Amino acid sequence: MERTYLIKPSLDGDYPVVDYGDGVYLYDTAGRQYLDAAAGAVTANIGHGVKEIIEAMNNQAEKVSFVYRSQFSSAAAEQLAEKLARHAPGDLNWSFFVNSGSEATETAMKIAIQYWQELGRTGKIKILSRWISYHGITLGALSMSGHPGRRARFTSLLEDYPVVSPPYCYRCPYNLTPESCALECAQELELALKRTNPETVAAFIAEPIVGAAGSAITPPPGYYKKIKQICDRYEVLFIADEVMTGCGRTGTMLACEHWGVLPDLVALGKGMGSGYAPIAAALVSEKVIEPIRNGSKVVMSGHTLSANPQSCAAALAVFKYLEKNNIMEDVESKGTYLKNLLVKLQRQYSFIGDVRGKGLLLGMELVSDKTSKQPFSPEMKVTERLVHLAREYGLLIYPAAAGLDGSSGDGVIISPPLTITKREIEELVKRLKTVLEAFKQELKI
Repeated sequence: MERTYLIKPSLDGDYPVVDYGDGVYLYDTAGRQYLDAAAGAVTANIGHGVKEIIEAMNNQAEKVSFVYRSQFSSAAAEQLAEKLARHAPGDLNWSFFVNSGSEATETAMKIAIQYWQELGRTGKIKILSRWISYHGITLGALSMSGHPGRRARFTSLLEDYPVVSPPYCYRCPYNLTPESCALECAQELELALKRTNPETVAAFIAEPIVGAAGSAITPPPGYYKKIKQICDRYEVLFIADEVMTGCGRTGTMLACEHWGVLPDLVALGKGMGSGYAPIAAALVSEKVIEPIRNGSKVVMSGHTLSANPQSCAAALAVFKYLEKNNIMEDVESKGTYLKNLLVKLQRQYSFIGDVRGKGLLLGMELVSDKTSKQPFSPEMKVTERLVHLAREYGLLIYPAAAGLDGSSGDGVIISPPLTITKREIEELVKRLKTVLEAFKQELKI
């Protein structure tokens, strides 16, 4: 075409046109191969072109692709909800299906507020969250997000929900170590609640591992247990934003399971449909649904395409594929193997300050000086340059923010499909090393 009519992430950006996908690889219309080390946007958990998913989608399309949720349920939606109830820990038995992670976190927020309304405590309407976090791009989700760059244009429209520091051990806001900190970053939530007045707070929301806003920031042991204890003590619901971390990405259904914590509500997305169809969900515990069932009986949320059979059939097929091939069972060992290889690269390159994460959600923070942890100048656009360079070498990695202020640091996420093999992990790291060598030459460091 002579010109494009499509609004792309950058209006003057040059993007290859994808042709097809196969496993961990994507191919463009020029025949170039890319190893998808980002699973798109930490989404394509089972890889590309899986025939079982395509067949399930075709079978559903031959029956019906859309019904409106206030008129019909569907077998696909009912079975998917049952599947999630069996996979999710504790009493997270109820599913509200939406179309994106932003909708899922915003729905969880609304349900949390409604829970207190149904109990007659109508003053509990605020949500607290952390800085260096990202919960979505709709206004409600963005209000909960502590991502300065994405908030900037819309500040006047947003609530001031981010008030707590993240568990950022590499750049501890208290200049402490995990061995000596007494989890001050978790204790900060209690102070924030006292300052805000807990009688006005409905819920606290957090990503178990901070994704786009923090390059896979991973908390120290005991952090989430203390967070949940504080939430319970002050009668505040805990919402786990598992849009990026859920559905097996870290080796368990929910990343919260690694720390033995059960949230009151959960937002799922991304890997839930593995990119085969737009779908996400707010999971609701029996505790939270009970007063609504006994009260208004209506969750005040919903979208035209919520719980549509086509997307539900795709997600249901993804979960069946995960079960049939025992994919979650291998994520921890694959993640450990990949992380160890990334740590080797960290030792070789002075600009890799930290390697972190869990399972197959791993991050690298980039610094100009490893000893002082000094970030690169924002004007250098280091993350953007590295991601672009990697694509030129046939490797897709995910851009992420870093730095204590959430805007002055650089990082990337390495998050290949969970189906990646050991040989493909080695190929990923080989390509990454080539990229890092070229990057080193480009920056002359």
